[in-house]
Amino acid sequence: MSKFWSPFVRDLEPYVPGEQPKMARLVKLNTNEHPLGPSAKVIEAIRAAADERLRLYPDPDALELKDAIATYYRVKTDQVFVGNGSDEVLAHIFFGLFKQDRPLLFPDITYSFYKVYCGLYDIDYRPVPLDDDLAIDPADYSAPNGGIIFPNPNAPTGRLLPLDAIETVLAANPDSVVVVDEAYVDFGGDTAIALVDRYPNLLVTQTLSKSRALAGVRIGFAVGDAALIEGLERIKNSFNSYPLDRLAIAAGKAAFEDDDWFQRGRELVIEERETLRHALEGLGFQVLPSAANFLFCRHPDRAGADLAAALREQGIIVRHFGKPERIRDHLRITVGRPDQNRELVQALTELI
Repeated sequence: MSKFWSPFVRDLEPYVPGEQPKMARLVKLNTNEHPLGPSAKVIEAIRAAADERLRLYPDPDALELKDAIATYYRVKTDQVFVGNGSDEVLAHIFFGLFKQDRPLLFPDITYSFYKVYCGLYDIDYRPVPLDDDLAIDPADYSAPNGGIIFPNPNAPTGRLLPLDAIETVLAANPDSVVVVDEAYVDFGGDTAIALVDRYPNLLVTQTLSKSRALAGVRIGFAVGDAALIEGLERIKNSFNSYPLDRLAIAAGKAAFEDDDWFQRGRELVIEERETLRHALEGLGFQVLPSAANFLFCRHPDRAGADLAAALREQGIIVRHFGKPERIRDHLRITVGRPDQNRELVQALTELI
């Protein structure tokens, strides 16, 4: 603590990202990264962009990337916003759209950055409890509010809401912005981007970190009504006019143009997820239905913290949250490569 801090800094509770351990031998299944490397066309595009033009500022509007996203999802370019990872996109959304007189609603078990943003921007919020099956009930989101946000699939549970359930939330809240955070949707769900032209209060966010294997480049985006996007652009240009560098713009554009790699990669993850789920259930784990690139599970006879610690001793890292109480014995396990998943199962077999 420093006497030079602004007063509000003292009370902030920052987000704690997934551990990035420096271990010689590691099976890393804790941060939901893609098991494969990115598309070869992405690497080629980055190399082509790494020339003397790096002395110049990038396009502040990242129009080539926005055009690629708009073409892929069949929307207009002015319906697309891009940022330095989806966390930055979400930060602008919270500051620009959720500072309202009524509380923001989001699930009580969800992406923990939401609560952090509320603390950072002094936003009133009300957590909405998941049901007994750790699922989101759309009926719980009809109370007066200043906005709604939830991941779909939810994190860390992996549970998916179908589009008709999302429409129920949208229809019940025509005067509130509803943000659907789709970091994991490509692994088993239908994107709500299909609904943006029918609901001007809908904003959909996505990332290239997960299904397009670009966590190390930092690219996120939002799609919604042009008026919502204009508001985000005003926030962005009052904060950082150049959030994406030349290499990221080139990488993102190439990622959307290589649909063959994308489809092969997502199919691999889905296949491995189901294989891993079957193996975990065979060991007695209770595994929630997942439409993401991870599984959320618990063993009825073993504490989650103990299992996570025992796996770590063998060089296998999974995510254990510890709280809230309802999920203290759950583990969130990223779907890895086939060899990594086999090593995990073998280690758990020996432990259990």
